[in-house]
Amino acid sequence: MEHTTGYGYDAPVTSSYNEARLTPRSDNRQTVILSRVETNPATRSFRYSDYWGTAVTAFDLHAPHRELEVVGLSVVETDEPTEPEEDVTWDDLTSEDVVDRFNEQLSYTRYVPADRALSALARELRGGRTPVEAVIATCDRVYEEMDYVPGATAVHTSAVQAWNERKGVCQDYAHLTLVLLRSMGIPSRYVSGYLHPKPDAVIGDTVTGESHAWIEAWTGSWWGYDPTNAKHVGEQHVTIGVGRDYSDVPPLQGIFSGGRATDLEVVVKITRLA
Repeated sequence: MEHTTGYGYDAPVTSSYNEARLTPRSDNRQTVILSRVETNPATRSFRYSDYWGTAVTAFDLHAPHRELEVVGLSVVETDEPTEPEEDVTWDDLTSEDVVDRFNEQLSYTRYVPADRALSALARELRGGRTPVEAVIATCDRVYEEMDYVPGATAVHTSAVQAWNERKGVCQDYAHLTLVLLRSMGIPSRYVSGYLHPKPDAVIGDTVTGESHAWIEAWTGSWWGYDPTNAKHVGEQHVTIGVGRDYSDVPPLQGIFSGGRATDLEVVVKITRLA
């Protein structure tokens, strides 16, 4: 898997400080075989895990440059997910211990704001269902109600704005699902990663992949569901990071001084190895 981001500037950039979240995480569904982040021009870098457990490569560059390329290279082994636990009840989710433990995954944010109409929809989706059933029903409802329209929203669009338009991309689908689940009292988090677009891809073939987003819900343990495609997270999904919303897991962020950014190109390539 290769994620390449290229920047172009209209004048030399003299200083640049950046953070890249391009390293997959190892968990109960995937194992990272190898991973590295490279830059051109070469930079000084160090890696750490952020508050949410996502690997971050921080790097800075102080030689004048008009272009910067950041490449994340990884080999990851993915598995089909285990079935979500069904033994957690709504009473369990409202217990003081659970509410305190998952306070941040139950809280609203700028991307995932409280909304009266969505709270009413959440009550409808919860009715007569177990927590696991409610998660799946919520993701499926978002899939049914929303139209996938690239360009209809921007990176800073909130879930409520996307819902009002009934249009968006995977980021909006995930944020909208999080509003509904948190309104029910189900701990839930935003997941960033990649999606291989071909489940029957030929081994060795390299295809254009996609940066992708989905959600994970806690119903006794964390498990993932993809509201953009209305299906469980599986072998085609590669997880990079988790957080409260997109703002916790941007692939690249930073500051620079000098020229103005005029060009941006992002290319994701994925090769099935086995």
